[in-house]
Amino acid sequence: MSTPTPYTTTNAGIPVESDAHSLTVGSDGPVLLQDHYLIEKMAQFNRERVPERVVHAKGSGAYGTFEVINDLSQYTKADLFQPGKRTEMLARFSTVAGEMGSPDTWRDPRGFALKFYTELGNYDLVGNNTPVFFVRDAIKFQDFIRSQKRRPDNGLRDNDMQWDFWTLSPESAHMVTWLMGDRGIPKSYRHMNGYGSHTYMWVNGGGEKFWVKYHFKTDQGVDFLTQADADALAGEDADLHRRDLYGSIARGEYPSWTLKVQIMPFDDAADYRFNPFDLTKVWPHGDYPLIELGRMTLNRNPEDYFVHIEQAAFEPNNMVPGIGPSPDKMLLGRLFSYADTHRYRIGPNYAQLPPNRPHVPVHSYAKDGPMRYEPARVARPYAPNSYGGPAADIDRFGEPAGWETAGNMVREPYKLHREDDDWGQAGTQVRDVLDDAARARLVTNVSGHLKNGVSAPVLQRALQYWRNIDKEIGDRIANAVNGG
Repeated sequence: MSTPTPYTTTNAGIPVESDAHSLTVGSDGPVLLQDHYLIEKMAQFNRERVPERVVHAKGSGAYGTFEVINDLSQYTKADLFQPGKRTEMLARFSTVAGEMGSPDTWRDPRGFALKFYTELGNYDLVGNNTPVFFVRDAIKFQDFIRSQKRRPDNGLRDNDMQWDFWTLSPESAHMVTWLMGDRGIPKSYRHMNGYGSHTYMWVNGGGEKFWVKYHFKTDQGVDFLTQADADALAGEDADLHRRDLYGSIARGEYPSWTLKVQIMPFDDAADYRFNPFDLTKVWPHGDYPLIELGRMTLNRNPEDYFVHIEQAAFEPNNMVPGIGPSPDKMLLGRLFSYADTHRYRIGPNYAQLPPNRPHVPVHSYAKDGPMRYEPARVARPYAPNSYGGPAADIDRFGEPAGWETAGNMVREPYKLHREDDDWGQAGTQVRDVLDDAARARLVTNVSGHLKNGVSAPVLQRALQYWRNIDKEIGDRIANAVNGG
């Protein structure tokens, strides 16, 4: 016996009289305001969209699991990183500068945001497909993003704006080298690595502190698109990467990434040869080797994209016991910025939405506000109180992970270490990491970008920028620009 077709209802569950015809006086009379279902449909439709993210607007995501395959409990007491632990999670991948409808194959960094539903609340790790970033101080982040977006006068993206900012911000050199190389356009979200990028703190059960960097290595292998292929695909299938991720999971071809970490003893940071909290720098693997920790597997597509991916809210301030921030200035700025943008975009009760709800009970004194769903469930909405309300337990969970510092309030760069320059690591990448073919593609990518609308003064700075990174590669780019 077939299941009967469900009847249409209003949002309040009331049966609807018609899906196709509004209520009128006679067959051709005026529409009546009392047709509450028509009003509901129009009003709901007018409010369907929430503001898109200012950055990382275009993306895709899926649910999965993270499993620990190596014992690193001597470095952290974090619940999700204990031996044999299996934790449910959500991942969202994205482009950075493009809008909601922009092509997946534009040259752009890719966001790599993860939410782990641990036994002690949600842990969010918000990174990119690169281990470094363009700037090292959050006060420059807004300016950087605006230089990559659209011009206010004509609404167009502009290569001159990008190179103007980059060449006036030499700390961008390392990241621009990544962006203009093969990693600037991944073949798919499945074929790119993910990085926490920032330096974080780990604390073990004995209170010992370490610095850590996260590397999620794709088990599918790193692969990329050439600029020509990416340009063609942008017109053929603007949603290529979203379609690929969804399709692979639907077919049972579950993508996975192996998490490896670099661990620096706490005291090494003070006199390391460059500042280990500088987001424009990587830690050489020869100094701090990669240590395998676990594997992330994505195995479930969301049942509704808007509910589970568009409303997903990742915020680096979600750190569980055993994990804390570092003095990374970009990270510290993001601890405020991410949560604040969610409050604006999807409301102050965003943590109660399905993708953001922790999988453990919440004992919070937060109350009220628009779209609140869960009651506070406390005897009195304040702390401390004498009526059995929740109470913080410092003896059980310890002090928040932090570090000692001293000194006056200042506005200045990081304290200089021996190798705190802006060009060195970018040059090392060009000379020692890229092979001849990758260097040739880098020259083609950069010169092609510079020949497209970059003004003469900015062009000269850009050529010098690349000569500062590496004299030979800078000369090759200059020859390609001037002779091509």
